[in-house]
Amino acid sequence: MASKRALVILAKGAEEMETVIPTDVMRRAGIKVTVAGLAGKEPVQCSRDVVICPDKSLEDARKEGPYDVVILPGGNLGAQNLSESPVVKEVLKDQDGRKGLIAAICAGPTALLAHGIGFGSNVTTHPLAKEKMMNGGHYKYSENRVEKDGHILTSRGPGTSFEFGLAIVETLLGKEVAEQVKAPLVLKD
Repeated sequence: MASKRALVILAKGAEEMETVIPTDVMRRAGIKVTVAGLAGKEPVQCSRDVVICPDKSLEDARKEGPYDVVILPGGNLGAQNLSESPVVKEVLKDQDGRKGLIAAICAGPTALLAHGIGFGSNVTTHPLAKEKMMNGGHYKYSENRVEKDGHILTSRGPGTSFEFGLAIVETLLGKEVAEQVKAPLVLKD
């Protein structure tokens, strides 16, 4: 069986932990993760001034699709950049049309709203993004740390990044694999 493949879309202003932690967790599970720079392959300055080097540009990564999951990290500026991108819209519409997993964390789910993805789903966001996410009444809001509704998976913020990554692993590879990945991380239950 071919390994599962993930696309993490990295935009300027993305939240570092919400980018790196799920990427690391998925790679520990054997998922082939591509971190794709929205603006190209150049290093990306994140919300707390950590600089992350994408594996490739989103333009190049798209040519290797489709992916088993598309991930949208949060960060206010990062989410705004994802929300304003016509390329992100195309990637999400394609993934949504195939009912492929779409996972967004913190302010990242606001890009789903901007691009008309997952209307009617139960979602969660960072508490400060709740009002924006609920504008228009397109979603049902959940206070859960991770919320999965069909092929839409959302989470709350930096502190839920491990749970978010593990939920992606569990969705793609099963609970047993997620438990195997979780054990050596020494997470608090």
